[in-house]
Amino acid sequence: MSSLQRDVDRYVTEAGGYFGELTNLARLLEEAGEIAAIYARTRGELKPKATDDVSAAALESEMGDLLFVLCCLANQAGIDLDRALLGSIAKFRHRDKGRHSHLQEGSEA
Repeated sequence: MSSLQRDVDRYVTEAGGYFGELTNLARLLEEAGEIAAIYARTRGELKPKATDDVSAAALESEMGDLLFVLCCLANQAGIDLDRALLGSIAKFRHRDKGRHSHLQEGSEA
């Protein structure tokens, strides 16, 4: 993640600088909404419109966009996403130990 953050920073700096943090937060939520729309139309009850691109490639692109904007926000806030993610994994391991074991039972076949 650190190299991704550096790459994003290099690109944004060369392109003229970061949008404000509130603008980037809105962009992050917009990207999350675009991912949600694809899921709603491919795995939920909504039917895609003729103009909707709900392909795997579109989902990948939207996830990339979300990660890009998350890197922007992390850079602006001085957050190391490697450390943040490792901290979250440790938290979930401790907090949720055995909590989801029922999911593993059904997957063994």
